[in-house]
Amino acid sequence: MTTTTEQMRAWTGPAILTFGFRPFFFGAAVWAVLAMALWVPMLSGHSVLPTTFDPVSWHAHEFLFGYLGAVVAGFLLTAVPNWTGRLPIVGWRLGMLAALWLAGRLAVAVSAGLPDLLVAVADLAFPSVFALLIAREIVAGKNWRNLIVLAMQGVFILGNTLFHWEAVRDGYPAQGYGLRLGLGAGVMMIAVIGGRVVPSFTRNWLVKRRSAVLPVPPMQPFDKVALVALLVALLLWVALPVAVVTGVALALAGGLHLVRLVRWKGHRTLAEPLVTVLHAGYAFVPLGALALAAEILLPGTFGMAGAQHLWMAGAIGLMTLAVMTRATLGHTGQALTAGAGTVAIYVALALSVVARLAAGIWPDMAGTLHIVAGLCWIGAFGGFAAVYGALLLRQPVAKRV
Repeated sequence: MTTTTEQMRAWTGPAILTFGFRPFFFGAAVWAVLAMALWVPMLSGHSVLPTTFDPVSWHAHEFLFGYLGAVVAGFLLTAVPNWTGRLPIVGWRLGMLAALWLAGRLAVAVSAGLPDLLVAVADLAFPSVFALLIAREIVAGKNWRNLIVLAMQGVFILGNTLFHWEAVRDGYPAQGYGLRLGLGAGVMMIAVIGGRVVPSFTRNWLVKRRSAVLPVPPMQPFDKVALVALLVALLLWVALPVAVVTGVALALAGGLHLVRLVRWKGHRTLAEPLVTVLHAGYAFVPLGALALAAEILLPGTFGMAGAQHLWMAGAIGLMTLAVMTRATLGHTGQALTAGAGTVAIYVALALSVVARLAAGIWPDMAGTLHIVAGLCWIGAFGGFAAVYGALLLRQPVAKRV
């Protein structure tokens, strides 16, 4: 076998194991629904999980390190073969990797009955093995420019490790270094990888329509300045989350990334939501930075958790949903256009973010707004599983995109 297509055809097992995006995109969506369905009654005190994490910490951990970890795996297992020219991981090896991710979710959920070290090892096994596999592919393919992606994955793993350590040490890691480090790594992944794909996909779409105005090509000098500014701001936020210097740095980074986004001409893509949503997802990177800056410099503006959710649910939630829909369509041979169901799940996710931010602004209504945000979130990812499930579970890969 010398090509991806031949390797896909040689696999005679379940279709979900024919490419990395299949089990991890579907698993991430289902987990996003289940975790939120568990979290809403936990928040109101009507249910309890047998986990050593407090409810808020479990919620934060499972969205960031559970959900996002799966989406990153699905994306990179699909993208790295294109970057390196090497064959993808398929079949039972892919299934074993997915099983490691599932084992981590289960171990954290029932951690009250398990040794702390065993829970940490079970949860960290998947991202660590995954990182080693990606490192092998990047090195073997001499794809040195994407070592930065591997570095960000390493920081993400470190954040998860710190989260477990803080859970054992003080029992409330939701406001600790591990969460901020992991979230910072996720935001940088969006800034770096999104900074490549958003203007590229936008340019391709506009060129097909013979637009005279095109986005600025990716990774120009201004982009590098904006990325460095964001990196500095994130490092300050991890170390000094309420310092004035952190607020100023976040405001500067947010302003630079708003300018970066405008240069990509997203307003010219409104006729195709599949492209527009990429811009909308990226917009939450600067909006989250500006909201956190406002909360640091003017406490009580949004509430720290509300501002942080512009990154957690907004940037990560909407951008990953955008990537999952586009990649699934492209890699299963479908037309790259958003149907009514796809638009509906985008809208549901956006409403979830708005409701969660509003809960920070109007704390007296937080209980109701949290439920609204949770239901919209479930609608978004449940909708993805319903609309795209058949493509992920049954239809064979038609081509590489």
